Amino acid sequence: MSISLEQAEKIISVAKQKSVEIDTKMNIAVVDAGANLVAFARMDGAWLGSLDISIKKAKTARFFDMNTGTIGELSQPGGPLFNIEHSNGGLITFPGGVPIKNEKGEIIGAVGVSGSTVENDHTVAQAGVDALGA
Repeated sequence: MSISLEQAEKIISVAKQKSVEIDTKMNIAVVDAGANLVAFARMDGAWLGSLDISIKKAKTARFFDMNTGTIGELSQPGGPLFNIEHSNGGLITFPGGVPIKNEKGEIIGAVGVSGSTVENDHTVAQAGVDALGA
C-alpha cells in the first residue's frame, strides 16, 4: 500500500494552510512507500535552499519510518546512529520529516517540510499528516 496522489495533495494543501496560519513560507514534499516523490509544493517566497532539504526529510522519514527529529537525537556523538546522515546519499536528521500511516497503521509514505525553524517545520509536517486522520 502506498500513498495516492489525492492523499499527497491533501497533505500539501493542509500543510500550506498551516504555514500561512503561522506566517511562514515552506517547501513541502510527499514521498510514497518506496521513498519516491509523489507531490511537491514550494510556496511563493520559500527559500530555494530548503527545496532539497524538504525532499531529503521526507525520504529520511520513510527510509527509517520515524520522525527525522528522532533520528537526529539518535545520531548525536556517542549515539547508536552517529554519522547516519552520511548514508543513503545524505540524510536530514533534524525535525520536519514525518512518516505517513494509513488507517491500519501501515507506513504508506512520508512528508518533509523545510523553510523555517525546525519547530515550525515539524508543526507544518504534522498538520499535513494529521489531515489524513489515520
